[in-house]
Amino acid sequence: MTVTQVSARNLFRAAYENRYTWDADFPGYTADITYEHEGQVIQGRVKLGPDMKAEVLDVADDAAQKAIHGQLWETGIHRVRRDFEAVHGENTFTYGETLATGAVEIIIGGKGEGDRYELHNNVVSMVHRHIHGVVVTIYTHGIHETPEGYLSHRYDSVYHDPKTGEQKGEKSDFEDSYVQVGNYQILSERIVDNPESGRRDRYAFSNIQLLG
Repeated sequence: MTVTQVSARNLFRAAYENRYTWDADFPGYTADITYEHEGQVIQGRVKLGPDMKAEVLDVADDAAQKAIHGQLWETGIHRVRRDFEAVHGENTFTYGETLATGAVEIIIGGKGEGDRYELHNNVVSMVHRHIHGVVVTIYTHGIHETPEGYLSHRYDSVYHDPKTGEQKGEKSDFEDSYVQVGNYQILSERIVDNPESGRRDRYAFSNIQLLG
């Protein structure tokens, strides 16, 4: 069956449901954190609860605590399993361009009007979404495959003003690594490069233990 024989909605749904997420039994976990930033090495502890509440412990520096908390919270939010209809039930889906890479553009209408995605080999390879008053564009360049779905391994993100198109902040390049702990894939390292400033931040999670 070719792409043109599959509705844009069903093609997008298949890629959406191919993402790796944690099941309802996810117990949360604790881990040691080593955060490297501008020549500093900061160590502490983190906890992500089954309700995705993120906590940073034993880190005195406020800026470091905020940076670590942000990455941990974001990790949890992206692992939450949400039903397709609950998230996209009020959206419409139409085909856009087919790119030279073979990626297929999906244009969103309805509640999510203005958003668009690119799909390649059952992976959401590009996200262009309006969220919290900005537009975020994320390109995925490499994935980590598991029997339960894929995780982004290498990707970049950039924010723009939805009205003017002006870039807000720096483009960031990410590289994520995962380890399996019990039945779950857990982030073990995240490297964030900002090419414009030359800054690199590294978040290394070790001694990962599931709660309960």
